[in-house]
Amino acid sequence: MFKRMKEDIHCIFEQDPAARSTFEVVLTYSGLHAIWSHRVAHALYKRNFRFLARVVSQVSRFFTGIEIHPGAVIGRRLFIDHGMGVVIGETCEIGDDVTLYQGVTLGGTGKEGGKRHPTLHNNVLVASGAKVLGSITIGENSKVGAGSVILKEVPPNSTVVGIPGKIVISNGVRVKDKLDHTLPDPTADEIKRLERQIQELQLRTQQLEALNGKKGDLHEHSTL
Repeated sequence: MFKRMKEDIHCIFEQDPAARSTFEVVLTYSGLHAIWSHRVAHALYKRNFRFLARVVSQVSRFFTGIEIHPGAVIGRRLFIDHGMGVVIGETCEIGDDVTLYQGVTLGGTGKEGGKRHPTLHNNVLVASGAKVLGSITIGENSKVGAGSVILKEVPPNSTVVGIPGKIVISNGVRVKDKLDHTLPDPTADEIKRLERQIQELQLRTQQLEALNGKKGDLHEHSTL
């Protein structure tokens, strides 16, 4: 147990340049507290002390802002950076050396039974605010971009971003896919529409003026 705890602390020093001392890490890192609490809750859960396990997890959630269901299976050296708002569901399976940032949800879609939460293989990174939903697998060494919503399998060595998530890098090679990251702007769209109407009216006015000019010349010649 103490060996695993020491490994967790060492992992934080490797991942977070802001970590200055072991004393600081042990006392102030909520992600570390959540992981240690989960180990206690998970041990109770496996021994069918389900109610007590949920009590431990909810107390941990109250103090850390991180909710990890006691049934989730978590590997070694999980690093939860900042951590506020992180949710890890009951049937989640997380491999070794995984990194989660604040606001990450590893949840279900609400339509599944049994295995209904994601599986994250080794060395996966899930950035701030990303949502990985359903019984899907994120392959090893893959990265999920901030704010993304992932609903489908992600192969190993991939980078996926967007809503819904799309693979933009696979095995170090950028995927040739036009991915629009811009959000709709109704005001800008309306301004562009009005500009087009003004240009059309200006063109129409010029055409009418030219036509009237020709009629004036013809009338002048006829009077002569």
